[in-house]
Amino acid sequence: MAGIDPLRNPEPLLRRVYAYVAYRVHDRSEAEDITSETFERALRYRNTFDPHKGDAVAWLLGIARRCVYDASLRPRTERPEHEPASTDEVEDEVVTRVALSAALATLNASDRDLLALRYGADLSTREIARLLDMRRNAVDVALSRARTRLRAVLEGQPPARPVASRLAQDGL
Repeated sequence: MAGIDPLRNPEPLLRRVYAYVAYRVHDRSEAEDITSETFERALRYRNTFDPHKGDAVAWLLGIARRCVYDASLRPRTERPEHEPASTDEVEDEVVTRVALSAALATLNASDRDLLALRYGADLSTREIARLLDMRRNAVDVALSRARTRLRAVLEGQPPARPVASRLAQDGL
């Protein structure tokens, strides 16, 4: 392998990839599996990394996007739901996550992916543009439209109104 090792400092990369995947799949166990698969592929193909095409995070997120897609094609096994402790704070968080997850599921794959890259992987619009081979202003417009569609879905569901106001406070 010639050149730069994209996995020489894996810890921050692992956090970013996991955050993106968790944002996309909404299941901790599945997110861990997909993140592991992402790094397994990255290790297998690390000699294909080209620092001139982008940084290691963008390269790994490209692999993660394919792993998320591949996972969506696999048949799912039903897992038992675990009920959290019934404190008000935990209950509010669970309601928020369920409402957000349901709202995200109504969006098209492109919107979900853009929102996951921006808020799950915490990429800037410039980084997303580079990763998706888009113009930066096209990413800004697409993200704005995706947030508008998400907000409309959240506001259209009576139990999700507190979620929508929390998202508005967070700039979503």
